[in-house]
Parts: sequence; structure tokens; C-alpha cells
Amino acid sequence: MKKYTKDEILKIAAEKGVRFIRLQFTDILGSLKNVAISTSQLEKALDNQCMFDGSSIEGFVRIEESDMKLYPDLNSFSLFPWRANNSVARLICDVYKHDGSPFNGSPRQVLKNVLDKAAGLGYTFNVGPECEFFLFRKDSDGKPSLQTFDSAGYFDMGPVDPGEDVRRDIVLTLEQMGFEIEASHHECARGQHEIDFKYDDALTTADRVMTFKLAVKTIANMHGLHATFMPKPIFGIAGSGMHLNLSMEKDGQNIFYDQNDEKGLSKEAYSFIAGIMAHIKGMTAITNPLVNSYKRLVPEFEAPVYIAWSAQNRSPLIRVPAARGKGTRIELRSADPSANPYLALAVTIAAGLDGVQKKLQPPPAVDGNIYAMTPAQRRKHHVGSLPASLEEAIAELKKDKFVGEVLGEHVLSKYIEAKEMEWHEYKTRVSQWEIDRYLSKY
Repeated sequence: MKKYTKDEILKIAAEKGVRFIRLQFTDILGSLKNVAISTSQLEKALDNQCMFDGSSIEGFVRIEESDMKLYPDLNSFSLFPWRANNSVARLICDVYKHDGSPFNGSPRQVLKNVLDKAAGLGYTFNVGPECEFFLFRKDSDGKPSLQTFDSAGYFDMGPVDPGEDVRRDIVLTLEQMGFEIEASHHECARGQHEIDFKYDDALTTADRVMTFKLAVKTIANMHGLHATFMPKPIFGIAGSGMHLNLSMEKDGQNIFYDQNDEKGLSKEAYSFIAGIMAHIKGMTAITNPLVNSYKRLVPEFEAPVYIAWSAQNRSPLIRVPAARGKGTRIELRSADPSANPYLALAVTIAAGLDGVQKKLQPPPAVDGNIYAMTPAQRRKHHVGSLPASLEEAIAELKKDKFVGEVLGEHVLSKYIEAKEMEWHEYKTRVSQWEIDRYLSKY
């Protein structure tokens, strides 16, 4: 990411004719928010003097504590390529309280706290996400439908995949915003796509996931389509994941690699895997935050269901890709793109670090097809299961005190409150499936 100073940003804004700047931040549930200012207020914003009403944001503060400030991250300055004549730019912001202290309810701050702890131990993290999404047509009223834009499959090309033109424009837009795109392709389900951007430090990657979602939705809309990161929009086909590829460095060296190990993995890599496995049930309400997330976490659609790891196959929760040396990494496959990336990375990195600090050891790798195993075989291999519903995931989050401490009391309590309301609304709602199955029969 390019480094900017205050004076450079003011100069670029003047030279490019920027008229508006969006000061962006993310709420607890992962929604991107912003306060738009004109360039006349830019210098004030860069001096951390832009205030907003925090009581209006989901899960932030009470009305009597509402005055909050936005502190822009200068290195996040970027023009919006889709706005004419470079008229709109953005800055990603941290949220601070009126007294000048960081707001502990900000998801970005939660991740920064974890990274600060890791840095104190001499560790830094690189993360590469794989974000999948669907492209749907809109109906006559301009609302999203469930009619996919194509009927293509894995790696198909046009004209079978007309979505390749949309992907091309998304890629070009992201490159203008400083992304290095490594690959883009059609995914396995009809209407499903993936664009992969290069790994970076964990905070930059979380910022980029939020920017990625905004760009994908914006460019799709310009093509008359609706892009969704909903994990499982269509029954009977694969859902969308957000696989997280993580590596850990110390003194500039990837310490997940050990050339003397049979699998090429260090003791830290094994302990990191063990830490994630120890806390994965408590993390799942964060990495898979929607009722709909659990419609994806079912057998036979490539999403992981069972708690296991492997360096050879793709069915377990954690996979170690084949690359070794500097490219040695651990892939968590359960997370989906509806997750708040700041919180998802915070709990994943913290869980892995907990394993490293406690020198935990994972169970043996499971290299066979876990889906084909009987319950007895899974027990023999110490293979557990992920929560099967948001309700179960919330219960596991409440039980895992370590994950709760990572999130902090404010985020934890507000998050659980919101998710329990979501689950209650879901379980009391009469679905179309019930109407179709029961109305005429009983």
C-alpha cells in the first residue's frame, strides 16, 4: 500500500479536482459506513477533527456517549475510479472517543489490538483471502432476483460465461485502487465468481476485503446486475466462502516452514493449527455470522463441516497448501464473505497465537475423504463438527472465554445481542418451504 502524508493527500485532492471525500468505517456486524465531507473540510478531517454521532451506528454506543471522532488512515487514501472526473475519494478511518482514546467497539481496533500483541512477541502476519460472490439479474423493478447471470461452471469462458466481462471491469477497477490481482475465474456454481488479490499484512487485507466488496457491488450494479456475498443464496448448489490463507513471520522469515520436517512445517505451524482447532467452535459465530451461513456448511458442497486438518486434501477445515519455503501458509476454509473481516482475522490470528504460546499439538492429519467416513471413523480420528446453526455457534461463542476476551466486552455483548435477535426472528418466521409442504396437507 502506498504511503501518504497529509500534505500529499491535500495536493492530490487539489490536482485531481476531488469534490467529496468519504470517511469510511465498519460497524460491528461488518457493514461499511461513511461520513461524506467536501474538500473544504479535508484538512480538518486529516487533523482528526471530524466528529459523528456514534449512537446511530449498530452496536456502537448509547445516546449519552454519542460524540465520536474519525481518525483517517492516511495510507488508505484512494480515488473512486467509478466516479466521473475523480470527483470522489475515500479514507478508511479508526473510531476514537471524544477524549482521544481508541473506541474499543470498533472492529478495526479489535484487529489492531491482536496485531499489537503479536508484534510484542515478534510476529507479523500476511493474509490472502479468496472471496467468492454471485452475480444475479435484477427484476423489472430493479430489485435482485435469483436468476443467475450465467449457467457456467468451474473456469468456463465466454460466451458460456458472460460474467467474464463484469469480472474484467471489477479487476481493472481494483487495480486502479492499488490492488494486485492474482487471478479471476468462474467458480463451480452457476452465477458464482472468484477474484483473488495478493496477500498483504492482516490490517491492510481486512481493509481491502471491505473495499473489494464495495467495488464488486458497484461495478455489478453498473452492468445492471446484483452482486451478493450471501453465503448460500441458492439451494442445491455450492455456496460462497472466504478462505483465509495465513502465514506468520519473525525477523522477516516465514516461520511456518521447516525443511527438516516430514511435511515441511515448523512446530509453530503445528501449534497455530492446533490453536485454531481448539477455538474454532467459539470463533464460528464470527467467521460465519448469518443464519444463512449454516446452509453452506453442509456436506457435499466443498465447504468444511468437520474439524480436522490436512496437507493433502480439501475436505478438512484447515488445509496446508503445497507451497513451501516463503510460501508456506495455513488455509482456514470455513469462513464466508458475510463475515466482518476485521473480527474474523482478529479471532483467527489470536486463536493460532494462543496455540503457539501454549505449544499445543494438533491431532494427526486426516488425509482421507472425511465426508465418506462413518461417525465411528470420525471419532477414531478425533474429528469434531462445526456448529450446525447460528444458535449453536452463539452458544459456543459464549462458552469460549478466550475468544470473548479477544473481542472485548463491548463487541462481545453487542454482537451476541444482535445475533440472538437475528436467530429469534428466523426461528419464529414461517418460511415458504413450510407453506409449500404443510398448508394443503394438514
